[in-house]
Amino acid sequence: MTTRDEAIDITVDDQRIAGTLVTPGTLVPGVLFVHGWGGSQEKYLARARQIAALGCVCLTFNLRGHAETEPQHETVTREDNLRDLIAAYDVLVRQPMVDKASIAVVGSSYGAYLAAILTALRPVRWLALRVPALYKDEDWALPKQQLKKYGLDAFRRRSVSPEENRALRACAAFEGDVLVIESERDDIIPHPVIANYLAAFERAHSLTYRVIEGADHGLSEEPWQQAFTTLLVNWATEMVLGARESRAP
Repeated sequence: MTTRDEAIDITVDDQRIAGTLVTPGTLVPGVLFVHGWGGSQEKYLARARQIAALGCVCLTFNLRGHAETEPQHETVTREDNLRDLIAAYDVLVRQPMVDKASIAVVGSSYGAYLAAILTALRPVRWLALRVPALYKDEDWALPKQQLKKYGLDAFRRRSVSPEENRALRACAAFEGDVLVIESERDDIIPHPVIANYLAAFERAHSLTYRVIEGADHGLSEEPWQQAFTTLLVNWATEMVLGARESRAP
């Protein structure tokens, strides 16, 4: 296996000493997982391990307001959580083996909404959105927990154009590969939201759309969880293997 040498500085006692970081010559894709509102990274660890086995570096993390920072649940804003996502992305791309041009982001519900916005702020090659949520642009600084009081049900049942929504605007500019997964019996994210996302991806390199039959929003039954895992791993396999073949001499 070929290797790469990278000269680095090591800080110690307010001084810097020289070092050389030797890493495998072949870079691998990085995959970032973003859980939904009320979830945690635990929901994605098993899937991350399966995708890592394809030859990827995967990162899961907890958005603020969840898990160890649950006391912030009532006050955390979309801006806070977007900053969490950007920070996690930056950690992933700094890993020596990660190909900065081959980053995938996988998000569910609120996490998928944030993932869509991220594509306008950081380079993303592959984007997988499960039951992506949609929110009004106004009241961006309002605590996320309070947004459900602001007419979201009606908003999510109408046609929304990229011109009037930040997440959809980012999707309209995205030129990578996309996977969108809908739950057939979702009582939180109705089909018009999915349709708005699908319509926005007009510049995507490829768009794969799947529906998990009979499933609810949170995939509360094991067969629905398995269906999501299968869809995600199969899609990721196709994307990763395709990328390797395109780099082969």
